[in-house]
Amino acid sequence: MTDLIDSEGFRSNVGIILMRGTGEVFLGRRARGRGGWQFPQGGVRAGEELEQALFRELHEEIGLTRDQVSLVGRTEGWLSYRLPARFVRHNSRPLCIGQKQRWFLLKLEREAVQFEFGASAEPEFDHWRWSDYWEPIREVVYFKQAVYAEALSQLAPLAFPQHKAVAPEWVARIRGASEPSEAASPTG
Repeated sequence: MTDLIDSEGFRSNVGIILMRGTGEVFLGRRARGRGGWQFPQGGVRAGEELEQALFRELHEEIGLTRDQVSLVGRTEGWLSYRLPARFVRHNSRPLCIGQKQRWFLLKLEREAVQFEFGASAEPEFDHWRWSDYWEPIREVVYFKQAVYAEALSQLAPLAFPQHKAVAPEWVARIRGASEPSEAASPTG
């Protein structure tokens, strides 16, 4: 199957924020010498619903299944970023200039899980760690930082419902948000 790329050149994608009971989130180190740390994410295939893509990518990238997590919520609307010119594959059709993403917040059903990176022929990650909720914004490649800041900000009230989640001051600068963002929607 092929990934969906819209008429503007943005590839449809799902992003996964996996949280454990302590409030920390999963970060994977990109494999094959690509370096950097990021959340699991992946393209939506033609004919695939967003939640189908979410659970397929969850399994392909880190080896977890639907029964090991609970779906807490998702961002409203698409969050998008453009690829720097050097990453655009100009000989590909349709041309992909960036990604538009819907982000999902998942919580582990139990703490003791085994992450497995070999479910795909080309594993995305070769190592993992738990991170403070806001830290992935600083860890991800620069052109994804604003999307990470927006996704984490939208999902923070669902991630920490017992108290108001306050982002560090530097998150607002990265978001570049002068307008209020759309709220995340709980999934039930």
